[in-house]
Amino acid sequence: MSPAVGDVAPDFSLTDTHGTPVTLAGLRGGPVAIVFVPFAFSGTCTGELCELRDNIAAFEDAGVHLLVISCDPSHSLRAWAEHESYAFDLLSDFWPHGETSKAYGVFDENRGYARRGSFLIDAEGVVVWSVVSESGAARPLSAYQEALAALVA
Repeated sequence: MSPAVGDVAPDFSLTDTHGTPVTLAGLRGGPVAIVFVPFAFSGTCTGELCELRDNIAAFEDAGVHLLVISCDPSHSLRAWAEHESYAFDLLSDFWPHGETSKAYGVFDENRGYARRGSFLIDAEGVVVWSVVSESGAARPLSAYQEALAALVA
């Protein structure tokens, strides 16, 4: 089950594409957007992240740190980030496989990957917005824009 609005977001420690550990607790003091994606280089995931890349100013203007989490290994995420010029953090939930995705209620046990779920966490670590999409369905940029606008209002 995914954390609900008003719940404290589950903490995690995952490595970025350079092997550096990133923790949610370490980002307290500012808002964080967590975006779970199933697979590096897949069409829908690439389309979504390119749209976020091209609209990163909306996150920056709201002071939001954007994190993307996938069950892919770090080296695959690094190649993807370099290929698509992603400037935000891509974190690997590869091992223990899907542990963070499970904590956020988006891990598909039958297929072994994270479903598309997004969570906006405030500076105190509380979930203020979330969306989990149906399999194969992209999350609309407008949903992020509305959540960011509400955060700064």
